[in-house]
Formats: sequence, structure tokens, C-alpha cells
Amino acid sequence: MKKYLAVAILIACSASVFAAEAKNLYENNFEKAEVGKVPEDFLVLDGGFAVQQEGGNKFLELPGAPLDTFGLLFGPTKTNNVSASARIFGTGKGRRFPTFAVGLNGVGGLKLQVSPAKKLVELYRGEEVATTATFTWESGAWTMLRLDVRKIRDGQFKVQGKVWKQDTKEPQAWTIDYTLMGDLPAGSAAIWGNPYSGTPIRFDDLTVSSLADK
Repeated sequence: MKKYLAVAILIACSASVFAAEAKNLYENNFEKAEVGKVPEDFLVLDGGFAVQQEGGNKFLELPGAPLDTFGLLFGPTKTNNVSASARIFGTGKGRRFPTFAVGLNGVGGLKLQVSPAKKLVELYRGEEVATTATFTWESGAWTMLRLDVRKIRDGQFKVQGKVWKQDTKEPQAWTIDYTLMGDLPAGSAAIWGNPYSGTPIRFDDLTVSSLADK
């Protein structure tokens, strides 16, 4: 089977709840992608990303070297009332750990980053950390990330993020819940990774959805 049954069930359960308030704008699980290449609808900012396959499952992989932060953009250009999600796999090596993230609003926008060495989930606005939450990451397991941004009023946005292990139910509570003041640029969703551990980072099930006003 291309996708493990447990993964399909968990994603389906999360999607059924999410669908009540969201409309799908983009999705890519790489099942139809060509191995060794990057889908044509991605804009690679930097990094040797390429589709790979293991155990019948295709995914996008960032090599374990060089050690730097790499990313790419995907999906439509949006400013607010939008959600991006992905599941991401990495491994630690000794005391070295990767960092990885899902983002919104383009290169200089928002980024929900898992930083295992710090045992934190960090919300970045551009290059600055806006807020953090504790999170214990598990090496060698897929991690689910979801980042939402809604406009409350002019110059004020609700930014919420969730991070959880793939083999557990999506939590109701947000890992990050932050009110952002100021303006946000229009831009596409993004994924980011830095293979500090020297091992590849894998990305799968990328989605972008519009959110209903609340």
C-alpha cells in the first residue's frame, strides 16, 4: 500500500473535522510525482529537494548536507484566512537534531518551526521569534504541523499552530496561539528544513486550505 492504513485513518479523521471550516485550495502527496525531481508547481528557494520513494510511499526529501536552512514555496498566494499543513520526518544523530517548519505568507512571512534541540515549537515572523511553546520531538517519527492565520480586524491577526505525532490524534488545543499586530505580506505557503544532524528531512501531504471567517 502506498500510504500506511494508520496514516490514512488519522489524516482522514483530522480532515473531517477540519473540512467543516476549511476549503481545500491545494494538496500534494507526491504519489504522482516523478522520483528524483521536484514537482513543477513548486518554487525552490534553495536546497537539493527531490522526490524519493521508500516502502511504496513517495515523499519530498531534503538531503542531509550541506547544513543550512532550505525551503520552497507551494500553493496559491494568500494573505489571511488560510491554513497550511504538512507531515515531516527527521532523525537526530548524537546531540545533533534537525529543525523543520511549515510557513505562510511567503519568504518573509510566518513560520511554525519545530526545534528539537531546544524542545520548542517556535513561531517566527520573518527572522524574529514571536512566541514559543514546549514540545518534545521524537526522532525517526513523522510529525504533523498545521499553521492557521485569520484576520481579526485591520492590522490584527490570530495566528495558531499545532504540532503532534502522526500516530496520535490531532489535539484540540493549539500548540501556539498568538495575536499578531501589524500587516502581513501576501505570499504562498512554504516548507523549511535545516538538517543539522546530517541526515535527510522528508516532507509529505502538503495542503493549503482557506478558512471561513469567524
